[in-house]
Amino acid sequence: MTTARSAFLSARFPVAAGALLGAAVFAGTLLAWPGAARADGRLEAKYTLTVGSVELGRGSIVVEAGDTAYEITGAARVTGVLRAVSSGKGVAASRGVLSGGRMAPRIYAMNAEADGKAETARITIAGGAVKDMDVEPPLKPVPDRVPLTPDALQNVIDPMSGAFILVPGTADLISAAACDRSIPVFDGRQRYDLKLSFLRTEKVKTEGYAGPAVVCGVRYSPIAGHRPTRSTVKYMEENKDMQVWLVPIAGTRLLAPFKVSVATMIGTAVLAASSFETQAKSGTVPVNAPRP
Repeated sequence: MTTARSAFLSARFPVAAGALLGAAVFAGTLLAWPGAARADGRLEAKYTLTVGSVELGRGSIVVEAGDTAYEITGAARVTGVLRAVSSGKGVAASRGVLSGGRMAPRIYAMNAEADGKAETARITIAGGAVKDMDVEPPLKPVPDRVPLTPDALQNVIDPMSGAFILVPGTADLISAAACDRSIPVFDGRQRYDLKLSFLRTEKVKTEGYAGPAVVCGVRYSPIAGHRPTRSTVKYMEENKDMQVWLVPIAGTRLLAPFKVSVATMIGTAVLAASSFETQAKSGTVPVNAPRP
């Protein structure tokens, strides 16, 4: 069972680029951001994580987004048979602005607990560069770890923001334009790229949503903070069987993950929306941080 647990956790590399791929890695904490955000669209989604149809975890995401700013909060916990060998839960949050056709996070925070061990991260970003961070426990200084240099921390996005796609201009949201990109993620421990490529469009359906999705292939490319000699890193770097299904958040130019599929050493891990409620709205909406 230890081998199975280790193999399952290897799926975190590409997904944690996000919940959700932030929620999928059991992350989070509370943020303080003064004032209110003008929300044009809102998403409330719930997800279930399975491997070979066996449930291993559940998570949720709430997104408030407007023309110039966004907030993403998420929570997740271990469920099902994995609870017999592991425990985990947490929350995560990211806030930022929409500028120059890009998502530009300003602050990211996460607080997780797994098997009685706590893990926290708080990262401040300005102009795409990491300005300040506090990560506990710190990375262990081992000889084979690729160092996190200042250059590696330029032009980055946090894993929560990195799970969402902004399609600027007037291009069709459900098109190859959504997948034509590389996402430079920094999660406080590792700097990696998620390279997307267009595969197809298809119809998807769950509670609250029935409509089109764009499906992108995903490749994981580690940059710094990782240990190249580790088998899980090698496996995920060579993994060609990773896909994400993206659907629009109503009232915005943002796409959210509807489903994520990742081949692992013990089978295919699937993070799928069990409910996906999205609506266009207007008016000043207070932005409040989640409380663990």
